[in-house]
This record gives sequence, structure tokens and C-alpha cells, in this order.
Amino acid sequence: MNEIPQMTPQELRKRLAAGEELVLIDVREEDEVASGMIPGAQHIPMGQIPQQTGALPADKELVFICRSGSRSQRVCEYLQQFGIRGTNLSGGMIEWNETE
Repeated sequence: MNEIPQMTPQELRKRLAAGEELVLIDVREEDEVASGMIPGAQHIPMGQIPQQTGALPADKELVFICRSGSRSQRVCEYLQQFGIRGTNLSGGMIEWNETE
């Protein structure tokens, strides 16, 4: 498998501010997203990713988000086997919230 691309929260903020079209997918559980999500992110819990694989846009850059970057990394690795290339938000929401 190929190495999973990583994006820092700072880079994501910069790209969003520049108006880049990114698809943000938060794979945390319901109780976790209740405390806040990155504006514009879609919520697809990690356990539902296998059923949603066909609905992910293949023509856009996908950025996967979780609490610390571990689960979203695993989601990116899982999706690779279907030819779907995702980018992992390194540090997840923990680092995102620290960079505000």
C-alpha cells in the first residue's frame, strides 16, 4: 500500500481560507461530534465507512478527521484497497482546536 498523505491543521486552515474545494469527513462517533466539528465537514462514523464507500466523490480531495488522527489514518488505509485516496488530518481535532 502507498503511504497515506497527511495534512496539518494549519495547512487545512490555510487551504480552506483560500477557498479550496475539499471534502471533509469526520469519522468520530456521535457523542464526539456533539462537542464540535470543523465547519463544512460531513459526519460519517468510522463504522459506517464500508457502507458509504460508493458515495464518496472520486473527483475531489477527501480529508478524513477524527479525535487524534489515528482512526482517520485507518480509514484512509482501508479506502486505499478500493482505489480511494484520502488525506489524514494529522493530530485530528485535538491539534485543530489548539491552532485556532
